[in-house]
This record gives sequence, C-alpha cells and structure tokens, in this order.
Amino acid sequence: MKKTLMTYSVLLIGAFLQGFGMSLFLFPHSIPSGGAAGLAILMNHWFDFSLGFSLWLANAAFLLFALKYFGYTWTFRTIISVATTSMTVSFLTSQVVIPHVNIYLDILGGSVFFGIGVGLLIRFGASSGGMVIPALMIASYKNWSPGKVMMGINLFIFLFNSLVIDYKIVVYAIICQFFSTNIIDFVQEFKLPKINLLTPNWRKR
Repeated sequence: MKKTLMTYSVLLIGAFLQGFGMSLFLFPHSIPSGGAAGLAILMNHWFDFSLGFSLWLANAAFLLFALKYFGYTWTFRTIISVATTSMTVSFLTSQVVIPHVNIYLDILGGSVFFGIGVGLLIRFGASSGGMVIPALMIASYKNWSPGKVMMGINLFIFLFNSLVIDYKIVVYAIICQFFSTNIIDFVQEFKLPKINLLTPNWRKR
C-alpha cells in the first residue's frame, strides 16, 4: 500500500511538472513539447479548442493501443497522468500569465520541467501519453533509447506544425526536444544511492 501510494504521488508530480513546463514556457510560443502537444496546438489553431482539451483528445487514440500492448495497470496510470497534465495545462493557461523575456530561456525552462516530468512518469510505470506510447513500443522491441525514438517520431509532427503556423517552430521544437529527451533518459536511468541506516552497533570495535 505504501509503495502504491508513493508511485501514484510521483506520477501526479511528474504529470504536473510536464503540464507546468508546457503551459507556462512552451505553449505561449506555440512550441510543441512533443507529438501530442503538436497535434493539440494544431487543433487549437484550427478549431479553437482549449489546449487542455486538445491535449486530452490527441492522447485518446494512443491509449487504446497502450491498453493492448502494455496492459491495464500501465494504461490506467497513463490515463491519470494525461488527465493531470491536461487539467494543469487548462488551469495554468487560463489563470497564470508570466512575462516572457527571452524565448530561449523559455525553451530551456520548458524543456527542463517537461523532461523531468516525463522521465518520472516513465520511471514509475506510466507515460505522458501521445507519441511516448509508440516510442516505448519501438524502444522495447528494438532495445533503443526511448527519448531518442520519441524525438524521431516527433520531428514529423514538428515539420507539419511549422508549415501550418510558423517555420521557426520546428527549430524551437528541435532545440526543446534535444534538451528534454536527454533529461528524460537521465531521469529514467539515474540510480539512486543506497542509504545505509545506522544501527546501534555501527561503531567499529
């Protein structure tokens, strides 16, 4: 029970960090943090859907594949993560406004928060949804790095975003992906140091 509580607590933190980075640093510049975010920005641009709803809609189809490939537990955790991220994006984009001094600082900030968030989700048995799902499927089959596979898939969507909205978006998105995918891999593979608890007989005799 204690382990389960810790797992879901970390998932909520990871999903919030992901949504925080997307809504406050990346979305104000129409920069997609990933493939699903790219689709969400396009739906917002074309149909004027809210970014939070668009993000959930973009993830819905991939969750069906996740159910068959990864099972109920992983998919359930991913649904919770996607819902938390979508609600975070919906709330922050409508309620919080921060000054954007420099776009490259925003890209760096968004990449850090997004990368840590997604890394925590993957490490604790879930994902941020979207293109992470096919990326994990390919990575597990080919034994490749999940972050690098995700970057390759997302490039196609970034190019489409750049054609529809602004050609500069693809450059900014690639910079974001470079930082965030490396952070994702670092968080996923980071080994926590073992802490040796002191006992009453710890002193050498």
